[in-house]
Parts: sequence; C-alpha cells; structure tokens
Amino acid sequence: MKHPKTIAVLLGLTFAAGAALAHDDAYLDTQKAPNGGQLRMAGPYHYELVVAKDGRDIKANPVVVYVTDHAGQKVPTAGAAGTATILAGKQKAMAELKPDGDNRMKGFAQYAPAPDMKVVVSIALAGKQPEQARFTPAVAVAQGSGHKH
Repeated sequence: MKHPKTIAVLLGLTFAAGAALAHDDAYLDTQKAPNGGQLRMAGPYHYELVVAKDGRDIKANPVVVYVTDHAGQKVPTAGAAGTATILAGKQKAMAELKPDGDNRMKGFAQYAPAPDMKVVVSIALAGKQPEQARFTPAVAVAQGSGHKH
C-alpha cells in the first residue's frame, strides 16, 4: 500500500456519510409519517408503526408496520416474518406480523391503547437478518375530552 493515509481518510468519509444519513428518534418524531403512525430506524430501514389510538377495553386491535428505505421507497415484505411486543399499562401482548400488501406487515394483539404504551417490533425480511425498532406511540386515550354525544 503506497497511500495508507489516503485510504484511511476515504474509509472515514465513507462511514461518516453513512452515519449522516441515519435519523435519530427525535428527528423522526418531527416527520409526518405517511400512514399516521410513528417512524423509527431499523437497520437500513424505516418502520412506521400504526396502532389503535382510542378505546379503553382490552380487545383484539390491529398492529401494522410499514417498511421503507431511508429515501421513503417501499421495501417489499413478501416472505417476511415479524413480531410486535406491546406494553400498555400493566398489560403485555404479542402480535405475529405477516406480510399484508406491498410493504406492510400486519397482526393483531389483545391490548388497550395507553399513554405509556411501548412497542418493540422485530421483522426479518426474506433472506435477511431481523431488524428491531422500539416505539413509544403518542396515544390519545378517549377520556371525555370535551366531546359530547
């Protein structure tokens, strides 16, 4: 190697460019998610989690995750498998996520939305290692917010 310093600088710039493309949770929370959910990084992907936003009763509610790349392009989910672990209040629920459309994974879990809800999503796209993301969806629990019938 004639130019080890040049190679080291180029490698450093390559890794720095990759890091610059990454988005942290605070940044993603400022972005409007296309489907009204919460965005998170999961390795080379963005996951958008959409959960039930209202209701007090624990019942079978949908859990939907949209998968895109960092440019917002749909990533096919055919052949993928995943799980969502939901912690809401003192309840813990699991949903098995299965492909449901171009770039969507869907399952159902027994949960009631809660302001302190936390969700861990793990998805293994076909032929890939699982990628994981943690969510804290802003959930509006209907508690008589001035709306009258």
